[in-house]
Amino acid sequence: MSSADGFSWDAVRANWLDGLPGGRLNIAHEALDRHVQAGAGDREALVWWRQDGQREALSYAALLDASARFAGALQARGVGLGERVCTLAPRRPEPFIAGLGALRQGAVFAPLFPVYGPQPVRQRLTVSEARVLVTTEPLYRQVIRPIRSQLPALQDIILLDGEASGAESWARCLARAEPVPPVPTSPEFPALLHFTSGTLGPPKCVLHAHRAAAAHVASGRQVLELAPGGRHWCTADLGWVTGVSYAMLVPLLCGATTLIDEPAFEARRWYRLLAQEGIQTWVTSPTALRLLRRAGAEAAEGADLGRLRRIFSTGEPLDAALANWSRGAFGTPARNGWWQSETGAIMIAQYGDDPVAAGRMGRPVPGIEMALMQQEAGGLKPVAKGEVGEIALRGGWPSQFLAYLGETERYREAFVDGWYRSGDMARRLPDGELQFLGRSDDVIKTRGYMVGPAEVEAVLNRHPAVAESAVAGMPHRLAHTIVAAWVVPSRSPEDPDRLRKELLAYARRALGPAVTPRRITLVQELPRTAGGKVRRRALVGADRDDGGTAAPDEEGGG
Repeated sequence: MSSADGFSWDAVRANWLDGLPGGRLNIAHEALDRHVQAGAGDREALVWWRQDGQREALSYAALLDASARFAGALQARGVGLGERVCTLAPRRPEPFIAGLGALRQGAVFAPLFPVYGPQPVRQRLTVSEARVLVTTEPLYRQVIRPIRSQLPALQDIILLDGEASGAESWARCLARAEPVPPVPTSPEFPALLHFTSGTLGPPKCVLHAHRAAAAHVASGRQVLELAPGGRHWCTADLGWVTGVSYAMLVPLLCGATTLIDEPAFEARRWYRLLAQEGIQTWVTSPTALRLLRRAGAEAAEGADLGRLRRIFSTGEPLDAALANWSRGAFGTPARNGWWQSETGAIMIAQYGDDPVAAGRMGRPVPGIEMALMQQEAGGLKPVAKGEVGEIALRGGWPSQFLAYLGETERYREAFVDGWYRSGDMARRLPDGELQFLGRSDDVIKTRGYMVGPAEVEAVLNRHPAVAESAVAGMPHRLAHTIVAAWVVPSRSPEDPDRLRKELLAYARRALGPAVTPRRITLVQELPRTAGGKVRRRALVGADRDDGGTAAPDEEGGG
């Protein structure tokens, strides 16, 4: 399945990137130098809303100068090509400066999520062999100091605030440094290292190259429709691939202004920022949209959202009820965007002038060849129309990952016959759009049917008493596996047992007896990874017989 006739990655590079002499390419040059050299140095690059409520802005010229100085500081410390520079910091401009400076110097940028404790951080710094760490004094004291002796590769620690023995001040580091030009790296040279959440084991370390810039700028221009001078906000933390790609690289490569909001979520402030900053393109998560929905219409009072043109939801499936709510709340529907750390950018989306059908994934974006496959003895084979298959991508797109760091065999196994196997399952609908079902190991096989958690969750989430839900397969002594659901009520029910029975009947009417949940448990919240993904296996493991209501025919089949 091809996304667009006549599309060419060569044309993307020729039209939207400058490159460097000799066929070289450096992401930092494309994100900053190119715009400044074209006369856009005074344009706002970063807008930062600080923890204290104050607003600060950095122009493209100022961001270029600061990142070039940080690159100079790395050079003065002997940081060589391909060495890892990590950040462990809240949402503020300095991690952006450090990341762009690292890329400029030919180092690999590897941001960490700032809520991790000492052991997850130690694991990531050790596996990545981090040479430099940029962090804050509180995080250094609470997270790094207890494990400092276990990090022999870590030579330089730079603190954004405060003082500590064995660390250097960020301000002094930049003040003493001279700005340096970008290193003319090969497009294939390593640039970015993303750590997955590691829900089923140790985190994967996903390595990307400078050539990813082509996919990032194409994603911004063609999928988000983000133009130079546009106003953009991605709410993801820089510690995740979504933050690196859609808060930092995509908007800067497109010459847009990107918003950084440091404080924790607060619905009224989010609406105010969308309005006050004139946000045109917004990338956020279904979890964030649910929190806004829960806050009610009064949270949006006085917020003029007339400039908001595109909302993209990533990180987890966007159910139909939430998509429909967003259309009324914002005047434009939230659109699904599917991708992974390994793909580097959105691969499947609802984009362009296509009607936005709630509860669907969309179609492959330009330049991406996708098929739904199943593994057979002779290799991968496409599934028949309407059947469930694994999302597979034809290798060769620019943001295709280079490696799983230190796991050569795991990387090799991710590709079969030139196709990348995503591990995510979907179904092609009659009109050609795709419906996401879940991870291959989350899809439930029950009584001869394959049931995708996402399609059951989408039905449950339409019920007015449901805030959100999660579905998983639960072992059963007769049926082997049954469909089970965990539901967060939108408000505390007066009669929990009555609500569970009502939801069982509601789901059965909508889904039919074959795929409806056989058990529903009411919970106060869903367990999630640090990245916000639901931990379905934790739900199954924690469930107790007295915690749920079973369908009347659960024991007897039928």
